[in-house]
Amino acid sequence: MSDLEQLKVLRSKLDHWAAAEGFAKVGIADLELDQASLNLRNWLSQKYQADMNWIEDRLDLRENPKKLVPGALRAICFRMDYLQDKVQPLQILEDPSKAYVSRYALGRDYHKLIRKKLARIAGQIQDWANQELEQRPFVDSAPVMEKPLGHKAGLGWIGKNTLLLSQEGGSWFFLGEILTSLELPIDHHREENQCGKCKACMTCCPTDAFPEPYVLDARKCISYLTIENSGPIPVELRKPMGNRVFGCDDCQLVCPWNRDVSLSTNEHFSPRHQLDNSGLVEIFTWDQNSFEEKTAGSPIRRAGYEQWQRNLAVGLGNGPASAEAIKALQGSESSSPLVREHIEWALNQLTS
Repeated sequence: MSDLEQLKVLRSKLDHWAAAEGFAKVGIADLELDQASLNLRNWLSQKYQADMNWIEDRLDLRENPKKLVPGALRAICFRMDYLQDKVQPLQILEDPSKAYVSRYALGRDYHKLIRKKLARIAGQIQDWANQELEQRPFVDSAPVMEKPLGHKAGLGWIGKNTLLLSQEGGSWFFLGEILTSLELPIDHHREENQCGKCKACMTCCPTDAFPEPYVLDARKCISYLTIENSGPIPVELRKPMGNRVFGCDDCQLVCPWNRDVSLSTNEHFSPRHQLDNSGLVEIFTWDQNSFEEKTAGSPIRRAGYEQWQRNLAVGLGNGPASAEAIKALQGSESSSPLVREHIEWALNQLTS
């Protein structure tokens, strides 16, 4: 059997190994990212990254994956679906007394979970190849341009909301990659862009964070504001936030390609501590110990207790002016100037 035939055999095995680990799809891409690099540099020149300076600081690694894994020739890209309910998110958004948490963050933190799965697959590749390979798995925590690589690998197209979209999986999925020195055959079949004239994701954005199709201004994005941003939320963007206290899914919820996606049965992504249906007042009154306990192993832990309280204060300020909400805000014992500022704003909204 020739080397090429052997690699084709390995390619078919990758599908089986990926499915066994719960991945919905796998594809192979080369590491040429010239167009993606140009797009990223244009985006940075507009300062759309807000204060996420780490994007620009590690630009050379993003543009050159071989600097992350010397000798790498291919990216093996994986998709893992996570959505568990298509109806409830809209019901929560429509109830201003509830706290809306982005669906990806309701269950177990996907970073470690998926990285372990990729590490096992990388081990299987190593064993099958029976030679020393340069390989490393990545899941959203290293300077890897996941969406452009996923597009090249045939996992979908990049939509007007800047997310990777698939005809069969919509956008409710996580991405992971293995960079490898094994010269696997590239998947040349790519999904054509199916966004057409649709602008639903752009017009529904509560904070108007899309200045043009395929461009996101993180400075206005609720996901950035509630997760990455460690400072005050701009006053003019607090009302549009509504009850979104950790992330935002609006541009996914309205996307036509997300209407008929199959739901994930992965129990790791099932909601914990009823955070898919919790009242704002209830979780605002958590003390720090409760927060640490209930967000253990959760993506929410990334924001930290102070930012969590800040976000919830804004949510309460946008909710009903109930005696319960006002009492919770007035009774807060937070000594954080950041949290106090947002509590005062919320009380002014509810009592003015």
